Amino acid sequence: MTVAPLDTDSPDIQRLDGRLRDLLAGKKIVMTGVTGFIGEQLFWKILTELPDTTPAVLVRRKGSATARDRMISAIKKPIFTNLREAAGGAAELLDSRVEVIEGDLPNVPELPADLDVVVHCAGDVSFDPPIDQALTTNVIGTKALMDRMLQAVSDENGDPRTVPHYVHISTAYTAGRRRGAILEAPHVHNIDYDAEAAAGLAMRELIEAESRTSERLAKLRKEAEREHRQAGFLTTAADTERRRLDWVQAELVKAGTERARSLGWTDVYTFTKALGERVVADIGRGVHVSIVRPAIVESSWKHPYPGWIEGFKMAEPLILAYGRGELPEFPATPEAVVDIVPCDHVVNAILAVCATQPEIGSPEYYHVNSGARNPLTFKDMYSNIRAYFTEHPFEGGPRGAARLPQWQFPGASSIERLLSSSERAHKLAERVLAQAPRSDRTRKIAKDLDRTRVRLDYLRRYHTLYQEYAQSELHFVDDNTFALTRALHPDDQAAFAFDTSVFEWKTYIQDVHCPSITAPVRRMDAIRRKRGSRPTTMKDLYKDTAGDAALAIFDLDGTIMSTNVIEQYLWARLPELSRTQQLAEIGQVMRRLPSYLRAEQRDRGTFLRAVYRRYRGADLAALERFVDHSMAPHILSRLSPEAVRRIREHRAAGHTTILITGVVRPLTRPIQPLFDVVIAADLGVDDEGRCTGFLTGPPVVGESRAAWLKRYAAQHEIDLDRSFAYADSHSDLPMLETVGNAVAVSPDIPLMRAASRNQWSVVEWKIKPITPRWALPS
Repeated sequence: MTVAPLDTDSPDIQRLDGRLRDLLAGKKIVMTGVTGFIGEQLFWKILTELPDTTPAVLVRRKGSATARDRMISAIKKPIFTNLREAAGGAAELLDSRVEVIEGDLPNVPELPADLDVVVHCAGDVSFDPPIDQALTTNVIGTKALMDRMLQAVSDENGDPRTVPHYVHISTAYTAGRRRGAILEAPHVHNIDYDAEAAAGLAMRELIEAESRTSERLAKLRKEAEREHRQAGFLTTAADTERRRLDWVQAELVKAGTERARSLGWTDVYTFTKALGERVVADIGRGVHVSIVRPAIVESSWKHPYPGWIEGFKMAEPLILAYGRGELPEFPATPEAVVDIVPCDHVVNAILAVCATQPEIGSPEYYHVNSGARNPLTFKDMYSNIRAYFTEHPFEGGPRGAARLPQWQFPGASSIERLLSSSERAHKLAERVLAQAPRSDRTRKIAKDLDRTRVRLDYLRRYHTLYQEYAQSELHFVDDNTFALTRALHPDDQAAFAFDTSVFEWKTYIQDVHCPSITAPVRRMDAIRRKRGSRPTTMKDLYKDTAGDAALAIFDLDGTIMSTNVIEQYLWARLPELSRTQQLAEIGQVMRRLPSYLRAEQRDRGTFLRAVYRRYRGADLAALERFVDHSMAPHILSRLSPEAVRRIREHRAAGHTTILITGVVRPLTRPIQPLFDVVIAADLGVDDEGRCTGFLTGPPVVGESRAAWLKRYAAQHEIDLDRSFAYADSHSDLPMLETVGNAVAVSPDIPLMRAASRNQWSVVEWKIKPITPRWALPS
């Protein structure tokens, strides 16, 4: 719907009596949200165009950085270059033009007594924050700011000395799930914002309490055990707590969404912003109040330069995903209006509103949007974005540029069915993969499934968040805003105009917005291509760590050697048996194999103890002689040449090489010369030197490896952050997390995924045994 232009000669339209720089000269404008998207450009505009106006910025401390430190960092950004150079530096510009107030919402400090205008830009702008967070920022924080404003301008008796102008930056979507024309007026509802705030804060306590019940904790612990049981109890416990915190966060988000929708809003963001408007109207009855409602704020049309934007806003993730071929459809109504407005138009409108003087007790509302006079439909936006990426595709990988999807706009229900069926298929594939043996092929399938999961999670998130916005039938009337832009002084039109009908969407999307948001992505892609697949933790030892006091820790089975403890036992046991006895022994091992596998899934130490029971009665000295004389070539043939080369590189670099394995010590004898320290399982013997079937101590597996390493490093004053560890199994995750340079070697699927999360290198050390696996040492 396009609204006809107003009759600007109407006597009802208030004209601004002069230029903005004159109307706001000598004024002190207290600002919140100055480090945010709109707030930063608003701050820049005041410093650039309003030389006699003083911005007083409320900025919170962040870690060790004070509010002043943060503002100096902000002023060092490129858009402030001219201002900074003219003032002689960032600190000089800050001291000469700006008043810094250290504080935060809702803990607002005292405000300057000489304030004239308060512009509240700060707020939680995420669509799906936890309910208590959204209410704290958008409702309780707004109330606290207004209370402080009234205190600042009142005398000791509480009577106002001056009447300030409070300008509240809200959103056009406080209209919620209404349809049709939305007037520049308060939204009618009877919701008690104090009661909602109290209930929202109490919700965190309720959900926290629920997360700590035995039923909930048992469920979360079992989920963690399924994934991390082999790594140990502490790893499982840490993951259980992570899952609990994630569950609390998700439940708080769900509570906010459902509460908002139960009352007629799309999400908790628009709901709490609407409550914030009601706070402003109630508390601001004795002051001048203006409420500015921008629509979807995107990159600038002209100022500070075309395409200026800070971070990604609402449309950017979708545009970039489409350009990479990762957004096959979108749940939009093709003829629905996507109400985008450039940031500089919003900033200009805010400053023009600051120069007005609304009637006390009668707030004025302003919609800053494009849909009323220059509507852009989703179909037209899609066509422009597709045209841009057709002309300027992202540089692709080996397969070339991504194939751009062709949207058919099938409707939200069709997309939901497709998405749900894809999610079910992915879960089924994960269950099948969990039963597959480890191999290069299964790792490749797992990587493909991981990419699919990320894509599905992305689609699910944005389908949920944007579905209602993409199908909305809201038409924001902007009569007040249009009248205000026409009321600008002629000399202000170049710097402060905010008439959204003046630009053409093809130019804005294809020549301004898309180039701006894709430029940093293209730069990062170029850096990644230049860097290639260089690993992050598989370092050049001679270049990066030579001479350091560091450890190099290696696992044995599956890491530097292609074997397992059952195979090793059979190597040692079968040659001394007759053919009949060999068949009987193999039969017994095979019968026990399912129980061995179940034991390994529960606990690696239990599995090793069960296997090593079979050594009972063996002559330990004879076993060692057999290993030295007969098994050594067999064992050495199973070593990876790449692994041996890496071990020797560590020794040449001056590192202490350590083998940590659950294998019985006699079987490590052929490779002991490669290592400075060997930690292995020691078989217990009786008085005659025969194995008892028990170990002399617990096998060093899982979390015990990490504990041993920490103690060894402390005793020898070695920095684990500069040390290395190599392993193949998820059970070694605690050990890998202990060092600064972890490397996953031909990993199982859980370890491969952990390596991806932690940005560890993944290497494939190929092993081609000289003898077949079924051949026995003679």
